[in-house]
Amino acid sequence: MKLIVTGGAGFIGSAVIRYLINETDTTIINLDKLTYAGNLESLTSIEQNPRYHFVQADICDASAITQIFEQFQPDAIMHLAAESHVDRSIDGPAEFIQTNIIGTYTLLETARQYWQSLTGQRKDQFRFHHISTDEVYGSLGATGLFTEAMPYQPNSPYSASKASSDHLVRAWHHTFNLPVVTTNCSNNYGPYQFPEKLIPVIIINALAGNPLPIYGKGENIRDWLYVDDHARALWLVLQQGKLGETYNIGGHNEQTNLDVVYMICDILDELLPNSPYKPHKQLITFVTDRPGHDQRYAIDADKIQQELGWSPQETFASGLRKTVQWYLENRKWWQRVRDGRYRGERLGLGY
Repeated sequence: MKLIVTGGAGFIGSAVIRYLINETDTTIINLDKLTYAGNLESLTSIEQNPRYHFVQADICDASAITQIFEQFQPDAIMHLAAESHVDRSIDGPAEFIQTNIIGTYTLLETARQYWQSLTGQRKDQFRFHHISTDEVYGSLGATGLFTEAMPYQPNSPYSASKASSDHLVRAWHHTFNLPVVTTNCSNNYGPYQFPEKLIPVIIINALAGNPLPIYGKGENIRDWLYVDDHARALWLVLQQGKLGETYNIGGHNEQTNLDVVYMICDILDELLPNSPYKPHKQLITFVTDRPGHDQRYAIDADKIQQELGWSPQETFASGLRKTVQWYLENRKWWQRVRDGRYRGERLGLGY
């Protein structure tokens, strides 16, 4: 299979590419604009592989995308490219509208024209896999889970833009018969995550003895999914998912933000017995909450488990330990990011 992966230099995209290069015989075309969150250093372990190709392009550039399809003649596309940080969407929604909505439309139209030019088995087997988020469903109360049948109720500019892209994908399937599958995942974590998200922020701040910022009271709940588990699920859905269907992917790991930080602090206390900042919990600082902060996300992943046989291999405890260990052992990777594109400043207050 020849597969275009959009956003392949990002956190989830790079995990997918590493998995596919190492575990399958797939040829990968990594299509990435290399915005602030794109980092080709996340792919150094596989970049010399003859089955890996990188093309720098903007998914909103229709002529560039058309040329890439014509050049590589892909059998499928996995669309991960997106602006993804809620805080940044509060400060600057325009980029989210452009990339997540206009970019997805551009890819859909290019893929549709390309697919219609195919014949026989190649046309029958072509797939457009759209990767989205559980945040499109809005916020849960104390009970209940997100299912594929739930109505959309996005509450942030980010989730609204992703909901829009999901609807476009659905429409292109039902109107034009474009062969699509969609997945909506819970919060990802793991190695190579850009250090603006909660878990890497806490790890990196703790190593420097800086405050560990907790939004509000830290009572917001997320369902955590280890990124390598997610990569396996995405490959499975691309291969075996039913056309036009949506699959929710979750880790069965509901945790409050405060409990996540407590767990990270405990792991650091254990792994760094001589740290001058022990116990690391003393660094916790409560800060102004994010505007419109959703209270709880939790995914019902029964459909993908029952129909495709996927379940997460990592518990939150095992995945979090691996993640902390990785950040301890790969300081050069995140220090280069922190020295340049993002220095740990607070985002998302809407000023």
